[in-house]
Amino acid sequence: MTLTTIKLETAPNPTVSVIWMHGLGADGRDFVPLVKELDLQGCPPIRFIFPNAPRIPVTINGGFVMPAWYDIKNADIATREDEAGIRASQAAIEQLMHTEQALGAEKIVLAGFSQGCAMTLQVGLRQTQKLAGLLCLSGYLPLHQTLRAEHQSASLGTPIFMAHGNGDKIVPLQRAQQSRDLLTTLGYNVEWHEYDMEHTLCFEEIRDISTWFKRILK
Repeated sequence: MTLTTIKLETAPNPTVSVIWMHGLGADGRDFVPLVKELDLQGCPPIRFIFPNAPRIPVTINGGFVMPAWYDIKNADIATREDEAGIRASQAAIEQLMHTEQALGAEKIVLAGFSQGCAMTLQVGLRQTQKLAGLLCLSGYLPLHQTLRAEHQSASLGTPIFMAHGNGDKIVPLQRAQQSRDLLTTLGYNVEWHEYDMEHTLCFEEIRDISTWFKRILK
């Protein structure tokens, strides 16, 4: 599976690639406007890659075909996970990473919102090379039962930014906290942020993301 993408460069000859995955039912355009809001002055040139998830039937939405990184079978996102779909999207995202490395990317950041956050963790924790960072927004850790066996020691040093809204009715805060706690147990250093919001982004969060990017890319 080859993903179509939208690309945006902050300056010529980028040395950093940020691959940013959207949420269920959205597409690659969803977070393009955010780049201007991040105030990335002082960072090296960055290429943002916003891939479009494949269009598949989503069970919880009555089988309606929409962009999705994997199927969601019921409201309890921790059970009956679409492992085949998750792993297929993982392979497609890894293909994007290899392309960016071939283009000269010295640092790669994975980012995502909701389902895109789940894919960020699924991919980022299983890489044999350390990534520059994982930006995990309003999501959770998928296939958590396989992580202990599959996570790579190289990923333990990867900076992880996790953020969630305390009023999120789509991905419950408790599910994200459980994901954070498992990562911490495995030895990851997670920078946790909690905001007074629902399943969205807020100004304070954007400000904190900007600060984090400047720190990890300096």
